[in-house]
Amino acid sequence: MNCRHCGTPLRLPFLDLGSAPPSNAYLTWETLQAPEQWFPLRVLVCEQCLLVQTEDFSKAETLFAPDYAYFSSFSGTWLTHAETYVRDMIRRFSLGPRSMVVEVAANDGYLLQYVQAAKIPCLGIEPTSGTAQAARKKGLTIIEEFFGRQLALNLVQAGQAADLTVANNVLAHVPDINDFAAGFALLLKPGGVATFEFPHLLRLVQENQFDTVYHEHYSYLSLMAVASLFASQGLDIFDVERFPTHGGSLRVYAQRADSGKRPHTGRLEEVFAEERRAGMAGTAFYAGLQDRAERIKNDLLLFLLKAKGAGLTVAAYGAAAKGNTLLNFAGVRPDLLAYVADRNPAKQGKFMPGSRIPIVDEAHLQRQRPDRVLILPWNLREEIMRQLEYIRGWGGQFVTAIPELRLF
Repeated sequence: MNCRHCGTPLRLPFLDLGSAPPSNAYLTWETLQAPEQWFPLRVLVCEQCLLVQTEDFSKAETLFAPDYAYFSSFSGTWLTHAETYVRDMIRRFSLGPRSMVVEVAANDGYLLQYVQAAKIPCLGIEPTSGTAQAARKKGLTIIEEFFGRQLALNLVQAGQAADLTVANNVLAHVPDINDFAAGFALLLKPGGVATFEFPHLLRLVQENQFDTVYHEHYSYLSLMAVASLFASQGLDIFDVERFPTHGGSLRVYAQRADSGKRPHTGRLEEVFAEERRAGMAGTAFYAGLQDRAERIKNDLLLFLLKAKGAGLTVAAYGAAAKGNTLLNFAGVRPDLLAYVADRNPAKQGKFMPGSRIPIVDEAHLQRQRPDRVLILPWNLREEIMRQLEYIRGWGGQFVTAIPELRLF
């Protein structure tokens, strides 16, 4: 395989999690009776441009099907993050009734609802029909397509060039990352700004976040790699911010390289310097995660086996994609983990891909009163622990496996 950005042959391994089905391919009672498609889940590093990327085994249309079940609005923390972002962007870039905001991967309208409330014209692009439909119910205009150069050109020709484009947690999800990035350079007005948020590869490695690796994530991103990619497609990064979301994310601010006039901030050099100090420019940085992932897998299995031997019941909370990666890598099945509770009705009544563990509503958790609750979306641990605080009333405890096994 060659690098999806620069075309260099890929030889340096980063992580091998065996094989797994797509992490958002939740099973129904009907599909439970049929075979599942499993794909190898291996990640490699481009030694030329430093883009970390999965091997290609499935198409985006397979992974992001119409019934794609990730709805952003089920996290209160994420909604607050989105509302704060909109308020800050309006102030920083003087957005108003004559501006145009375009969000790529608008999901269920979790962010654009706040743009709309501020009476700023906006448009969402979202290829999965379930989430697009949810966004339209909020009165938002949604184009149900994958984004790239051609769609950007169509929008500009239709008079919908953007003052601000938003792309949260989608840059990692696109197989043709060059076409995707080039689309933003085309869609922006000469003085427009594009923001992108993505989990920071530095945090992934330092904090053993290997469960964020799944087929829907084609790329794992450093500022170094993104800056190189954007420069090749006509975008210039002028600022960056760090956020705790998704285990530690970056928000980069980019402008058109041919017309943007915003100066580079000191924060940009700070993050570049942090990556250089960590050794991300060399190959040694990318070794070692495999051993740590296997240790975490073994610790989780040992915990579940000991709990079963002691007569303790263990349930999980949050039918997240990262949870599917962890459970399938560890080979956990319903005999060790009876069910996963989740607030999302689109997932309730279905089964986790691969492990085939049933997904139930939160009321089931309250009725069954498990002794331990394994929080699969560990990045939302504090929010979930507040939400489920009542389990302590029957002596229950919370558990997380990442970055290491801990009881709370």
